[in-house]
Amino acid sequence: MARWQTRRTGSLAEGRAAAALVLLLAVLSSPGTTEGAEMILRSPHFQPDGEIPTRHTCEGQDVSPELTWTAPPAGVKSFALIVDDPDAPDPRAPQMTWVHWVLYNIPAQASRLAASAHGKELPPGTREGRNSWKRTGYGGPCPPIGRHRYVHKLYALDALLPDLGEPSSAQLVEAMAGHVLAQTELIGTYQKQR
Repeated sequence: MARWQTRRTGSLAEGRAAAALVLLLAVLSSPGTTEGAEMILRSPHFQPDGEIPTRHTCEGQDVSPELTWTAPPAGVKSFALIVDDPDAPDPRAPQMTWVHWVLYNIPAQASRLAASAHGKELPPGTREGRNSWKRTGYGGPCPPIGRHRYVHKLYALDALLPDLGEPSSAQLVEAMAGHVLAQTELIGTYQKQR
């Protein structure tokens, strides 16, 4: 009797191991999407709601932070990114949203933007829009007063957008209407040191 129970337990354990292996292979062979998981945007340079390092601001080298994302939805064809400051000019009395970075047609296969990304260093096919300084590229935090929030918004789209030239964030949002599969954001903060 004990011998039969041992063999049966062994078979059950082998069956569970085989089922786990099948599940693992299914996950590993999926095309970069995670069914049911939430898309998450992160940076190795700052925590959510944490302080953005000076290097990425007008008081430092004014270069973009590295951004990474996980769990894009099924059917994604491209990504778009808008970074803005809803606290301008003064967080105690905000009057406008200041746009720091606009990107679109980031390839569906991409899962990160390298630090200091601009021009040819962006993933192939990525297009740049205009920020509130009326230029393309990243413009780092440079708040005139107080601690501001910098909202990094990533959109997963079901299409590659047509050539929009150098759109403003408002023009990009209009072009994305009806194409957003998922959206996530990462907020960092900054207050001038001097």
